[in-house]
Amino acid sequence: MEPAESSRSKEDSDIWAKLVPTDSTYPPIEIRSREAVICSEITSSSIEKHPWCEIKWNPDKDSAMIRNLSSNVIIIDGKVVGEETVNIISGSEITSGPDREVFLTYVFEAMPSHRNNEKIIEISLDVEHAKCSICLNIWHDVVTVAPCLHNFCNGCFSEWLRRSSTKFNNRAQSVVCPQCRAVVFSVGRNHFLHNIEEAILQTFSSLKRSDEEIALLNTYASIKSNIVVGMHTSRKRPHSLSNDDSNEIALPCPQCGNELGGFRCNRTTTHLHCQGCGGMMPFRSDSVVPQKCLGCDRAFCGAYWDAQGVDAREFNMICHHETFKPVSERTISRIPELVHQNNQFERDITERCIQRTGKTLQAVISDWIIKFDNKELDRTNLQLNHVEMITPMTHLCKSRNLSGASDHCICFQDRSIA
Repeated sequence: MEPAESSRSKEDSDIWAKLVPTDSTYPPIEIRSREAVICSEITSSSIEKHPWCEIKWNPDKDSAMIRNLSSNVIIIDGKVVGEETVNIISGSEITSGPDREVFLTYVFEAMPSHRNNEKIIEISLDVEHAKCSICLNIWHDVVTVAPCLHNFCNGCFSEWLRRSSTKFNNRAQSVVCPQCRAVVFSVGRNHFLHNIEEAILQTFSSLKRSDEEIALLNTYASIKSNIVVGMHTSRKRPHSLSNDDSNEIALPCPQCGNELGGFRCNRTTTHLHCQGCGGMMPFRSDSVVPQKCLGCDRAFCGAYWDAQGVDAREFNMICHHETFKPVSERTISRIPELVHQNNQFERDITERCIQRTGKTLQAVISDWIIKFDNKELDRTNLQLNHVEMITPMTHLCKSRNLSGASDHCICFQDRSIA
């Protein structure tokens, strides 16, 4: 192998990158210096070596910056580069001149073991596991509750905590985890997960919320340090409704032990676990209001309690109405986060297609829903259960709603307007 010439007098002992020629008759070029001038053959017919580029290491990434030093343009990943400095990553192809047939081409390879003399621990995390189960978005200013160790947005759990501190039939309610219903003893900000939260949003920028949403969440946030929520010694099962201990037990839902909306749960009533807030509601086959999302078959309680006349502000186990409502009542201001499987290039194409129509995104979606209702579009590729039964009046959850496209609405609309 041949070492690259350095623009500094002192070189690192470790090889942090290589330039591997596509023509195997030429040796790879080792790069040791943080800022190295590459001096090598530039054409297959040349005998002399020429300095033709400078490569500078990016200490925080497995990438580098390259600057053209030759009198000709060079080609990097198919793009012509003049005097400007551009970023390259492992696998980038660099042609030392303007013609790939004449000039030599090299592949940039960063050494994976080189990390600025620091040990880096790589953590593999499913993005779905970094979402708040209250708002169903990536955590913002994440807090962790104990002892169950579930994680939520600071603003979301602060609002949950505020509602939990209200009175229910003149007796204090225990604070329960919105996700698993376990009694919460303490809650605090999680700085380690906060770093993971930021790393995810840097990698998947499409998952970022709008400035307005962040500002609203920050106004709700009240958890500044670790706080003790409460300590309860009762281990009784919450479904027991005996008269002797009904005043001591946190009941499953507002209709347990109380008649609301003309209905009261009994000992044999089956309850559904809401996927929006973690609360419970009675399963009622006679209910005219849907209790499960037709797109994913999961239960959501917002529409049911609204129909029962229950005020969400009085209870700590009712999800927001935005979580579960008819398709026709939904609005959309931006392309859903998971459209095109987070492929930013395809999202940009879709946005340009929509701009060419001269319509807002909401207007485009409304037109698509009309076509969907008239069965003018192929539904077979939509990731929705019972797709043939869905209409604009169908209740769908936030992650499966048609106005949010269930990851596919925009794709189909894109094809129809492109």
